[in-house]
Order: sequence, then C-alpha cells, then structure tokens
Amino acid sequence: MIRRLAEQLGVHHEALRNWIRQDEADRGERGDRPTAGESEELRQLRKENAELKRANDILKTASAFFAAELDPTRRRS
Repeated sequence: MIRRLAEQLGVHHEALRNWIRQDEADRGERGDRPTAGESEELRQLRKENAELKRANDILKTASAFFAAELDPTRRRS
C-alpha cells in the first residue's frame, strides 16, 4: 500500500513511511519517536548547550590567564 502510494506521489517509499510515522507521533499515536516539536526543542537545547560549553571553556581559559597574571610568586621578565 505504502509503496504504491509512494510511487503515485513520486517519492521513495521509506520517505513516505517516515512521514506517516512522524504524523502519528505528532498526533500522540506513537510513543517510540519524538514529536516534531520535541525534536525542534531538542535541537535548540543541543545548540544552546554547545554554545554554553564554548563560553565556559573561554571563561576557564581567561580565569587561568588572569590568575597567573595576578600570582605574586610568578616571575616577570
């Protein structure tokens, strides 16, 4: 059934099958995959997490640099 309909629509049968599964998830009929909204939220959270990790790394590096500059036992040339 899906293969025939996919041929009529001119799309690959697996693409159509995935679209159907996603629609079922979005309507709450499937619990085995996230809804489109949940997938978008997860994408945004992963992006935000990556940005926060980068900012944290920058702050750690800056903190170490300034701590070394303020170290009274450090010799300056």
